[in-house]
Amino acid sequence: MDTPKRLLRTLTGEAVWPPPVWLMRQAGRYLPEYRAVRSKVKDFISLCTTPELATEVTLQPIRRYRLDAAILFSDILVIPWALGQRLAFREGEGPVLPPLRDAAGVAALDPSRLMDQVAPILETVRKVRQRLQAEGLGDTALIGFAGAPFTVACYMVEGGGSRDFAATRGMAFSDPALFTRLLDILADATVSYLSAQIEAGAEAVMLFDSWAGLLSPGQFRAHVVRTTRYIVGELGRRYPAVPVIGFPRLAGLLIGEYVRATGVHAVGLDTGMDLVLAKSQMRTRVAYQGNLDPFALLAGGAAMREESTSILESMRGWPFVFNLGHGIVPQTPPAHVAELVELVRAA
Repeated sequence: MDTPKRLLRTLTGEAVWPPPVWLMRQAGRYLPEYRAVRSKVKDFISLCTTPELATEVTLQPIRRYRLDAAILFSDILVIPWALGQRLAFREGEGPVLPPLRDAAGVAALDPSRLMDQVAPILETVRKVRQRLQAEGLGDTALIGFAGAPFTVACYMVEGGGSRDFAATRGMAFSDPALFTRLLDILADATVSYLSAQIEAGAEAVMLFDSWAGLLSPGQFRAHVVRTTRYIVGELGRRYPAVPVIGFPRLAGLLIGEYVRATGVHAVGLDTGMDLVLAKSQMRTRVAYQGNLDPFALLAGGAAMREESTSILESMRGWPFVFNLGHGIVPQTPPAHVAELVELVRAA
């Protein structure tokens, strides 16, 4: 019988040591090999929906660093794009969508389009699993992912990025029935999309809720906890052996309630979360993932080593996946990532 992969053992509650390590945005602009691939396509969506290129990008950091997990190269806004909302990525501006502000906009979303539109991304999942085996990287787990409904809705309603997502939060208060309808459409689409990724070969999945911390406690429960609980429950019913990682960024003291109420197997912790405090909030044994500041990685040297060592010392004896508290920033030298991985491996 094959020994389960280190990441999967951890996500199901085993305190593996040294801990497995992978990094959010481990495939991206900081790598010269990524920039070479990116230059071959006209836009970011084309890169995400060209299986050969997306597979290559997914595998680049695994070949370079031998990380414990590959994460599908894609974007959290695939679902609104697949449902029919126009999407573009502009240099220096990020994602741009037509703002969705009324019932007509919500009604125009078409779930029947979803699976046809994401078919190339599912082919990437299949290809990555095949290539990991073919290249002797079979100990590397494959993580699929989606944006959580609230965070995805932020971009859909606002029409792009924002410092405070005022229009989105305003809709949640002024028209809660419409906002709930939008989130429910997204939750169902997320279940379908992640189920298809699992069928294609993803061994764990992650929900990115990057803007969860913008909400008041009541709104957090209504729009983050409720939809996440539904998604985790549906996936658990269909695929009970596949762990789900939740990442409610900036959740603060609500992190324990999030874990208990949603049933996630592991929780990603952002840079601002004190690990000792997080453990005191849980009251349940769950795997932790995080939470080195990406700017400590950018700085490298003694600062990076000190921060990383503190995290490792705090989490020894717990089921823990070493990661960042947010994604790698593009200016990060690849040599710093190599040093970090070596440091974790030597813990």
